[in-house]
Amino acid sequence: MTESPDAVLLYIPLMKELGMSWNEIKHTSHRELQGLLAATHEHQLLHSYDGYSNEDISEIAKKKPEIRSNYAKYLETRRKYEEKIGRKRRITFKGIN
Repeated sequence: MTESPDAVLLYIPLMKELGMSWNEIKHTSHRELQGLLAATHEHQLLHSYDGYSNEDISEIAKKKPEIRSNYAKYLETRRKYEEKIGRKRRITFKGIN
């Protein structure tokens, strides 16, 4: 079981991130568990760069360029969920030179 993909990729993250007990996991369908894990991952992505500005990301990206692509995924995910809940994107002219 230690090398089982389900144990490593599904059960342990559910126990750690959602605080599910082994008994709860055993009594939940596999499909539901995968959905919970996917939703947890999406939630983490949605809040991964909260509190950072574009300037902060630019500074960090000087040392770690991969941050830019991660930040782009974060912004895309935020836009997607804001559209789903009906928030309109506020268009401003701030930062335009």
